[in-house]
Amino acid sequence: MKRTSGVDLHDFGTTFKAYRSEVLKDVNLYGELHRFIPALASFYGARVIEVPIKNIERPNGASHYGLGRTFRVFFDIITIGFLLRYLTRPMHFFGKWGLSGIALGSVILFGILLKKIWGHDIIAEHGPLLIAGAMLWFAGLMLFSVGLIGEVLMRTYFESQGRRIYAVREIRSRREQLVDGNR
Repeated sequence: MKRTSGVDLHDFGTTFKAYRSEVLKDVNLYGELHRFIPALASFYGARVIEVPIKNIERPNGASHYGLGRTFRVFFDIITIGFLLRYLTRPMHFFGKWGLSGIALGSVILFGILLKKIWGHDIIAEHGPLLIAGAMLWFAGLMLFSVGLIGEVLMRTYFESQGRRIYAVREIRSRREQLVDGNR
């Protein structure tokens, strides 16, 4: 969780947490993303620190943390990693993979076209490669389109909800900075 979120915490799982209300007003939780409130708060500009606590032994019963829950947490880690990196710019993810698919598919299809021009029987010799090139090209086009649609959706979401993409704590004029000695 630490590596994915970029927040340097030892224990993401403890329920002992304290937050400022102005930070939490921007954090929306879906599913079981409560584990990642520190990462989401950091995404919105909050400073996150850890105060160590002493965990005591379980006095009664056994833990219900099993393999099934581990998979759900793993999927949540993937989700939060994607959200933290690409929530406000989905085209940076989907566009990269989309253009790669289009480029690779185009190279394959162009190579097959050259062989066709030289008189080779494409279907007999390179049928599966032709299908793979076409699938790569169309998959790349779809990924690129998903990135464009994601960009439109994110902009529409933030504007319609009156939400900010990032938080600004304080705006200072150049004159104030010079008076304070900050350059």
